[in-house]
Amino acid sequence: MHPDQKDKDLLKGLAINDKKAVERIYRENYATIQTLVINNNGNSDDAKDLFQEAMIVLYEKAKTGQFELNCQLKTYLYSVCRRLWLKRLQQVNRYSGELDNVNEVVPVEEDLEEHEQRNEEFRLMEKAIANLGEPCKSLIEAFYIQKRNMQEIASSFGYTNADNAKNQKYKCLMRLKKIFFSQYKNGNGNG
Repeated sequence: MHPDQKDKDLLKGLAINDKKAVERIYRENYATIQTLVINNNGNSDDAKDLFQEAMIVLYEKAKTGQFELNCQLKTYLYSVCRRLWLKRLQQVNRYSGELDNVNEVVPVEEDLEEHEQRNEEFRLMEKAIANLGEPCKSLIEAFYIQKRNMQEIASSFGYTNADNAKNQKYKCLMRLKKIFFSQYKNGNGNG
């Protein structure tokens, strides 16, 4: 897919240090890059560093005035970040693949679509958790996000034992699943 006028305008804005253009590029692309990094042995600090590096690459290219964007801006940024991240992983021996063949092996557009789909699913899940209500929301977060064990959860939530807490967690999970899939099926997370 080719860049649209918005992408071209953002690139021009970046070249002249337009703060609004920089912020918009960041706002529209950072979450995807953060997901890429976190899903591939990184953390949010790594994602920030990587995105900053990619913005510098893009800025330097935009500044030349000769740079021609041949794809969407988000695809370009994703491709740059992906390559930089794979190089970094290779430097720390966490990745053993051949970097020279990465673009041929995994088409960036398809990879990006998968990440966007996953981001949308995460967004729907966050919304479903927010709509879950208490104490289910806190119970689910305590188990899946804070990685607390059932005995700790039973004590802090006032259940008589770990089995009761586990039973309540199961009920909450079923409720969350119902909310999530109802949003997913309706194809909206906007309501």
